[in-house]
Amino acid sequence: MARFSNTDDQLKAADLLRDQLGNDYTVALNLAPTTPTWLRALGADAMYLGLDLRGGVHFLLEVDMDAAVKQAEERYTDDIRTALRSAKIRYLAVSKDNDTIKVKLKAVEDKPALLSLLNKDLHTLKITEPPEQDQLWLNISEAEVREIKKSAVAQNITTLRNRVNQLGVAEPVIQQQGDNRIVVQLPGVQDTTRAKEILGTTATLEYRLVDVEHDAQQALSGHVPVNSKLYYEKNGSPILLNRRVIVTGDQIVDSSSGVDEDGRPSVNITLNGVGATKMGKLTQANVGKPMAVVFIEYKVDTKIVDGQKVRHKEKVEKVISVATINGVFSKRFQTTGLDSPQEARNLSLMLRAGALAAPIDIVEERTVGPSLGQDNINKGVLSFMVGFALVAVFMVIYYKLLGLFANVALVFNVFIIIAILSMLQATLTLPGIAGIILTVGMSVDANVLIFERIKEEIRNGIAPQSAIYIGFEKAFATILDSNITTLLVAVMLFAFGTGSVKGFAVTLIIGLLSSMFTAITGTRMIINWVYGHRDVKKLSI
Repeated sequence: MARFSNTDDQLKAADLLRDQLGNDYTVALNLAPTTPTWLRALGADAMYLGLDLRGGVHFLLEVDMDAAVKQAEERYTDDIRTALRSAKIRYLAVSKDNDTIKVKLKAVEDKPALLSLLNKDLHTLKITEPPEQDQLWLNISEAEVREIKKSAVAQNITTLRNRVNQLGVAEPVIQQQGDNRIVVQLPGVQDTTRAKEILGTTATLEYRLVDVEHDAQQALSGHVPVNSKLYYEKNGSPILLNRRVIVTGDQIVDSSSGVDEDGRPSVNITLNGVGATKMGKLTQANVGKPMAVVFIEYKVDTKIVDGQKVRHKEKVEKVISVATINGVFSKRFQTTGLDSPQEARNLSLMLRAGALAAPIDIVEERTVGPSLGQDNINKGVLSFMVGFALVAVFMVIYYKLLGLFANVALVFNVFIIIAILSMLQATLTLPGIAGIILTVGMSVDANVLIFERIKEEIRNGIAPQSAIYIGFEKAFATILDSNITTLLVAVMLFAFGTGSVKGFAVTLIIGLLSSMFTAITGTRMIINWVYGHRDVKKLSI
């Protein structure tokens, strides 16, 4: 680890090291805490700073919901084929036509058995009986489609968190926005190309048996067997693979990049229990037969059509490796056929993090430089200091000694807000600083109500000690009402807002609760300490 005094030097050093070390090493940027050792020993941590204060990158990602549903339909199609074979129900074809899965039986007599099987194992599918007696049409219900879409966003958020953890980014923000969008904020990250590569890439692997019974050249003319699919190898040669997938990327629990015995880039794969069982059974039954590794990723191309940006998404599938199964293997094995060590590292990282449930598209990208972040901090601190000073001067001039007491309580109020933000590990943003500044004004607002009530009681001839008591007691209800209404609005902002709006709401909520405590309890404690147990003839107010 190399430490630098500022982010600009860090970025220059990172660029220099990448040029010198090449693709054999990954140069990662991170932020080390500057908190003194004695404070860390007490469990104190530095406050987390948001993107607008630290600098970094902001992405707005859109989840392809249609692709998520289509993938679910493909899984159901494979599950139906497997279930039919297990139940020994003869069929001619199980195919997908748009959003409908069509099952064509070999004998009409097997239809009751098929219905029983579907109602038992695949009861979530909606069954339609077409005019053809030997067929059944199946569709995913609308309720399950909604659940698939919801699950796709949730799984993508989990996967993105895993990928960001692999990048080593401190305090990232990854949260859902709307029904199909995800906000990703990476404070301190300036290498946007690397971040986009890791976040947006949907690369994964599939393992399939090669169809050796049919000719791939004939398939080029359009005569593709029902249970096969036409692919292309890296050299452009056509190859037929079985539609049935042996193992997919979501069954990979660990992976690491390396080299094979010939020094070529490779990825070492470890499967989960289900995947290992499937791979073991298949390799045992198919020794001597070829198996292919399919590399799958989605690429987005932006074109200008009629003056408008149109984003076109393309699914790229290529066979990167074909090897003969020489023996039985299950849980651990090696995959080769990758173009470079960098590609092997990226693929390994993404397989470890988990596959995306659906492709994502980067629809918005924004970068905040470290110097701009520091500038925002300076402006935020300056705004706070000026606002605090103006409020403090006003309180002393208008309310004299009691105004000074209110200022002391105000200082404690700010300390309490910062302490709570640190304890909750909340991220401080520029709108959050605005919330703190607003709280400063609202905090003394409570003192203004109390002090004006005390003045009124003194004008009515009430003794100073009694006026203090009545002022705090009578003003409490008004202070409580005004703060509760503001608190409700702040809670709504937190519940329905996103990003910077939530940051503002968090500091406002904490500030409101803290200001009620310091304005009522803190100020009264100071006044009682100065004027308590004394025969006060006149108040400095």
